[in-house]
Amino acid sequence: MSADEIIDIVDGHDRVVGQAPRGEAYARGLRHRCVFVLARDARGRVFVHRRTAAKLVFPSLYDMFVGGVVGAGEGYDEAALREAEEELGVSGLPRPAHLFTFLYDDGAGRTWWSAVYEVLCEQPVRPQAEEVAWYDFLPEAEVERRLGEGGWAWVPDGVAAYERLRAWRPGTSERR
Repeated sequence: MSADEIIDIVDGHDRVVGQAPRGEAYARGLRHRCVFVLARDARGRVFVHRRTAAKLVFPSLYDMFVGGVVGAGEGYDEAALREAEEELGVSGLPRPAHLFTFLYDDGAGRTWWSAVYEVLCEQPVRPQAEEVAWYDFLPEAEVERRLGEGGWAWVPDGVAAYERLRAWRPGTSERR
């Protein structure tokens, strides 16, 4: 999506209250909707990438999710599939499985409803060069290690989503 594309603006209950260009929503801190898709390969490894320097939000940071902003009038499920296929550079993915939704708010004007999904990607990936500067499929233990050691700078909303995902997984005491 370009900065000029129109997105839905939502309230604290995820109800649409207006629309605005994406760039304006970012600049004014207007709450909107995003999707986060954890893509795994056939071996269960997680697709991890570094965002390009040209990204409007969190340029050059690492992320363990593909995804992005939900367009005006678009549903979360449609956006999850669209974003996953676009960012991975594949077509024919199975529909990503919705896991949970939460409100991300960094307290500094970045706030969005965040729908978290998971998808199996068995095709060879060809990520968009304008979105992805580097990528690999990493074992989850490697993702955890890289998160813990602090050597990579990660997108904060992705870290928030990943922490909630770890807590949400079956067998844990906290489900959100």
